[in-house]
Amino acid sequence: MGHGVADRHAVPTMPGGTDMQRAIARFLRYLEVERNASALTIKSYREDLTTLVEYLSGQAEHLPAPGAITPADLRQYVTALHRAGYAKSSVARHLATLRSFFRFAQREGLAEQNPAKPLRNPRPDRKLPHFLTTQQIARLLEAPPADQPLGLRDRAMLETTYSAGLRVSELVAINDDDLDLGGGLVRVRGKGRRERLAPLGRFAVRAIERWRGARPAPTGPGTERPLFLNRFGRRLTTRSVARMLDKYLRQTGLDQRTSPHTLRHSFATHLLDRGADIRSVQELLGHKSLVTTQIYTHISVASLRATYDKAHPRARS
Repeated sequence: MGHGVADRHAVPTMPGGTDMQRAIARFLRYLEVERNASALTIKSYREDLTTLVEYLSGQAEHLPAPGAITPADLRQYVTALHRAGYAKSSVARHLATLRSFFRFAQREGLAEQNPAKPLRNPRPDRKLPHFLTTQQIARLLEAPPADQPLGLRDRAMLETTYSAGLRVSELVAINDDDLDLGGGLVRVRGKGRRERLAPLGRFAVRAIERWRGARPAPTGPGTERPLFLNRFGRRLTTRSVARMLDKYLRQTGLDQRTSPHTLRHSFATHLLDRGADIRSVQELLGHKSLVTTQIYTHISVASLRATYDKAHPRARS
């Protein structure tokens, strides 16, 4: 490898640090020549290892060789990254770099063990689902025109999705024989071919009845009679539902992050806000695991916290 490549793989130097620096340079050449890694990937690895070298340089008079670095050293390094404000995703990327580098060093006989192997990635923050307030939901559900067939269809779809907490794929799969409007129920085919009975509120039942009274005859193959049809008499697609929703979001000025799944999030959040127990919400959503449903309790707690902070004279605000 020529002198230019060595320069490209150079890392900060300090007295006694040649073993570590040489190991990093060899690792970067290995990525380039044997792994055919992209220039961007190599740059990322080099920057991560430079950060490690800079940290170790501040901890001792001499930069330790790869074989002298311990898991405790790397745990302290990770702690320093957190304290410096690195995002959890960035810390996880640094850890991946360390595991790869020390695995290479171990294979090349530069270290007896991989000190990065025992380290675990930080648990990523779980983003809370976006949801609409009850007032925003009301604005959205009332947006479709009630004097046009497609408006009646759109209102029935929105009401049904929110009333039963459906996934959009579950919504478009509903057939007429899945409905028990007298009992306020709909049979839903969920993930993993699991079926469940979902309740329909009186607003959803009324909206479905009005839509069925104006619905054109289906033109698709087979004996199934889809509940929701496009203007050509065929079963509506999930993409068409998303486009329909976007239209009413623009009309109402509601948050453009809103998706069909937002209605499902809102359904679960509003139930918990009004005292429903989490096991019941799990059943209504068709979640196989309670862990999946528990994200909505965090939304409810956050909402309570915001209300408390706004209203209590001794709150943090």
